[in-house]
Amino acid sequence: MMSLEETNRTASYDKAGVDIEAGNRTVGMLKAAVAATHGPEVLSEIGAFGGLYSAEALKSMQNPILVSSTDGVGTKVMLAAQAGRYTVVGQDIVNHCINDILVQGARPLFFLDYFASSKLVPEIVVEVVRGMAQACKESDCALLGGETAEMPGVYHENQFDVAGTIVGVVDRSSLLPKKTITPGDILVGLASSGPHTNGYSLIRRVFADIPLNKGFDELDSTLADALLAPHRNYLPVLSKVLDAGIPKGFAHITGGGFFDNLQRVLPKGCGAILRKDSWAVPPLFKLIQSRGDVDQLEMYKVFNMGIGMVAVVAPAQIDSFQAMISEETWLIGEVILGSAVEIV
Repeated sequence: MMSLEETNRTASYDKAGVDIEAGNRTVGMLKAAVAATHGPEVLSEIGAFGGLYSAEALKSMQNPILVSSTDGVGTKVMLAAQAGRYTVVGQDIVNHCINDILVQGARPLFFLDYFASSKLVPEIVVEVVRGMAQACKESDCALLGGETAEMPGVYHENQFDVAGTIVGVVDRSSLLPKKTITPGDILVGLASSGPHTNGYSLIRRVFADIPLNKGFDELDSTLADALLAPHRNYLPVLSKVLDAGIPKGFAHITGGGFFDNLQRVLPKGCGAILRKDSWAVPPLFKLIQSRGDVDQLEMYKVFNMGIGMVAVVAPAQIDSFQAMISEETWLIGEVILGSAVEIV
């Protein structure tokens, strides 16, 4: 039973716009979804001050290196809220982070989430975290812990934000990118599932006057279906080539498009040429460009244009790489001498 002092304090906090009981209900509703991602390595339960994860399995590695990354979903959350589709942003943040450490050859161990809003609505938080749990489970990654924050005055009414941190591991001998990347290596593109989590401030401006449930012949779907497709996770499709040690490097095409992200994995003295006609740009990106009157070069700076991950592969390994990939890939360019990324 609460004391009078505790009751008065809670009432005052409620008046300030923060509902402690909503937070407690949220945690209770999340327990099953979070627990489903836990294996024997997880030594703590939801609600603990800190998540406990056994590092015993790392002893079998010769020289394990922990790899971590933190990111957010950006303004895609605003479209998700508008459409009432909250699970997708949970999948987005986990998959985005998995891809970011995959670029360095790492597999995920555990994920920590952060959800903040003007007013905590337990049902919305649960849907978001269920999306996270689903994405974590698909990649054998534990949803180890997280934080929900109710901050009236910081966030506008009915708005929220989602972010997360992932920790993975890679043996030093498998760390990417390899120092052997050299001019002549081939750039292999893997398909994206849409804009992923980037360019949504521009997307919202382009479609500001269009209902999300509107269908477009070009898309063969509603606008909501096209814009709110989950950020793709590339770990399942790239696992075999990683185990075989074939890729020299990967570039996750996120904010900054091809120009910034490819440059991040190329050694000093190397640039890249991308041939934009080597793959078919999906209709959604053409629709964004035409409706927004966006310069073509700007499109490749902002969006993935249908290629969400690029692998750097030696020419002699291309056949092996493509044979191990269970989907169509495209040879979209090559590494060259220089310092810039060019699109021709």
